[in-house]
Amino acid sequence: MSFKTVEPATTRLNRCELAVPGSSPRMFAKAAASDADVVFLDLEDSVSPDDKAEARKNVIGALRDVDWGDKTVSVRINGLDTHYMYRDIVDVVEQGGERLDLIMIPKVGTASDVYAVDMLITQIETAIGRKKRIGLEMIIETALGMQNIGEIAAASPRNESLHFGVADYSASTRARTTGIGGPNPLYGVLTDPDDAGRREYHWGDMWHYAISRMVVAARANGLRPIDGPFGDFSDEAGFRAHANRAAILGCEGKWAIHPKQIGPTNEVMTPAVAEVEKARRILAAMEQAKRDGQGAVALDGKLIDLASIRQAEAMVAQAEAIAARG
Repeated sequence: MSFKTVEPATTRLNRCELAVPGSSPRMFAKAAASDADVVFLDLEDSVSPDDKAEARKNVIGALRDVDWGDKTVSVRINGLDTHYMYRDIVDVVEQGGERLDLIMIPKVGTASDVYAVDMLITQIETAIGRKKRIGLEMIIETALGMQNIGEIAAASPRNESLHFGVADYSASTRARTTGIGGPNPLYGVLTDPDDAGRREYHWGDMWHYAISRMVVAARANGLRPIDGPFGDFSDEAGFRAHANRAAILGCEGKWAIHPKQIGPTNEVMTPAVAEVEKARRILAAMEQAKRDGQGAVALDGKLIDLASIRQAEAMVAQAEAIAARG
C-alpha cells in the first residue's frame, strides 16, 4: 500500500438514487415513501426555464415539510454557467433547514467549479449557523470534466460521490447515439471467420472506459462512484444488465429516473446472501488464524490475502447498513 492514506467520505447507503423534478411537488411524498436510499430534487434539466423559480420554492418547501425518514436528500442545482445557480444555493441552503444532506453539481468541468460551490455553501453555513455540513455530489458529463476528473474528485473535503451523466457526456464527446445509456448495435467487433467461414458479431459496452475512469477517480479519493440514468424505463432486463455491469466495475449505486427502476437497482446493488456469507467466513478465518498465531489464512483450499479481507470487510459493512435500514 502507498504511504498516502485515502480517507473515505461520509458513509451513506447509495444503492438507488431517485431523480425527482422540482417542478412536480406531487411526486415528493411518493419519493419519500419509496425504497430509494437517496432522493435528489432536481432544479436543472427536468425543469423548464419558466419554472425554475417556482421549482426552487417547491424544493425549499419539501425540505421543510416532507417527512423524508432516514433517506439522504440532495438537491441538483443548475449549472455554473447559468444565472440560476447562485440563487439555487443561497435560497435552498438558507431557507431549506437542516434536512438537506447534499448538493449535486451538474456538468462539473474543473476543480474550480467545485471550489466555487464549496466557498458559497461555507459562507452561508457560517452565516446562518448551520449545524450539519452539506456534502457534494458531482456529475461528470462533459469531456472537460472527464479530462479533469482526478482534480475534481480531490477538490473539496465536502466531496462524497462522482456520478456519470451519460446523455450530456454523449453530446459533449459527439458520440453517435441519441439514447440515454445502454448499448449501441454499431459498437462491436467481428470475429475472424471459423473453418466454415462464419463470423460472429459481438456488441460492446461503449461506456466501459468512462465508467471505469470514474470509479478509479472516486475510489482513489474515498468517494462513492454512482452510475447515472438509463433512459428506457420500460426495459427492465436492459436496465438490470446496465446496472450489473456498473456494479461489477465498482459502482455502488445507480440512478432511478422512474419508480419502476428502484426495486431492480436495490437488488443489483445489494450483495447476494451467499456473497455476504462467504465474506463473513473470510473474516472468521482471519480471526481464527490470528488466535492460532498463523501468518497465512486459507479458506476452501484458497489463500486469503489482505485485499480479500478488505473486500470482505466492506461487503459485510454494506450488508449490515442495508439490514439496519430494514
